[in-house]
Amino acid sequence: MQLNLTKKPKGVTIIEGFPGFGLIGTITTEFLIDQLKAELIGTIKFEDIPTMVAIHEGKVVNPIGVFYDKKTNIIIIHVITSIANIEWKLADAIMQIADQLQAKEIIGLEGVAAPEETEESKCFYFSNREQIRGKFTSIKIDQLKEGIIVGVTGAMILSDHVPISCVFAETHSGLPDSKAAAAIIQVLDKYLGLNLDPKPLLEQAKKFEEKIQGIVEQGKEAKDMQMKKKLSYVG
Repeated sequence: MQLNLTKKPKGVTIIEGFPGFGLIGTITTEFLIDQLKAELIGTIKFEDIPTMVAIHEGKVVNPIGVFYDKKTNIIIIHVITSIANIEWKLADAIMQIADQLQAKEIIGLEGVAAPEETEESKCFYFSNREQIRGKFTSIKIDQLKEGIIVGVTGAMILSDHVPISCVFAETHSGLPDSKAAAAIIQVLDKYLGLNLDPKPLLEQAKKFEEKIQGIVEQGKEAKDMQMKKKLSYVG
């Protein structure tokens, strides 16, 4: 694993999102980067992920990028590649960033399957700190009391030396869900005082969804091709 940071601000809040169910984490972090005009200050590289570099609108999109917004002192970890089988390693990398930047809190963003379709996506939270639970309760977000947290966020929650929270949004399919992502934006706006409007995300839903889904699908294809090449060497 290679962790490269060009800047090391202190006392940050880290927000991480991955291409999980409904691509909620990736869509939300993409929107945050766009709205906050966050700058790329680092990358995380693993030998276990596909050797793929996506190009979008003539610019390179890093598979795992670390972005920073100075106004809010927020670090955003944006992932557009498959993280299957590297969840523990990526969790360790994020914890390293948290230690180096003396992070106040890590916030994970996840989509969860909804039992039935509704007009609005409901959000839930989990936190490993009592004082943080009180803050979420004050903005009228229900606590997740029963459930399973998987992936990178689940791995990080097992480490107790950094305050870790997770915001879940209900989604109704595995397809990109900007409506659920917008619900998370509203929660983050209240919780962190970002003064963001989720309407542009809904208005540009098709653009965001097509971009993210296209890049993620290309990543999967690159990984499949890489696996086929390895098998051909063996055969």
